[in-house]
Amino acid sequence: MTEALLEIANIVGTHGLRGDLKARLKSDNSDFLMTTKKICLRLPTGETLNLNVSRQALHKGQVLLRLQGYDSIDQAEKLVGSQILLAENLLPNLSDGEYYWGQLKGLQVIDRGRGEIGRLQQLISTAAHDTYVVKGAFGEILIPAVHQFILNVDLEAGVMQVDLPEGLIAEEQ
Repeated sequence: MTEALLEIANIVGTHGLRGDLKARLKSDNSDFLMTTKKICLRLPTGETLNLNVSRQALHKGQVLLRLQGYDSIDQAEKLVGSQILLAENLLPNLSDGEYYWGQLKGLQVIDRGRGEIGRLQQLISTAAHDTYVVKGAFGEILIPAVHQFILNVDLEAGVMQVDLPEGLIAEEQ
């Protein structure tokens, strides 16, 4: 695959003895992972593998995948901890103001009052809403991914503009 690749899920475990892998999605939309026949895995070592998908199923909010050539639990266990990457052009278009995690990861985060506060490093999904983890000059900051705090996302410039309330950042003493 030579297209831009986006991280859309993580392999978090195995399921059964036939090599099925549990994939935890980075969005609520599982359609693209349920229909694709090819994926790219980035192993924890950084190596990438292009693999064919032979089976997909939904199970308890996760997608179970069986990959060609990985037909036993012993083979599949080696893939746990990998990231699933898909070509951006294979993903469904999102509404305005919606983004795939792979598009946001690494963005410079600038607060309206404080200036640059760091880089977007991680996404935590909760029942209420997603939370962005930003690391930088103020340490680790957890920002609820809601419209009242996120002012603008400019993917071309690599910047997310936010307006954080008092108390969300541990202020300098």
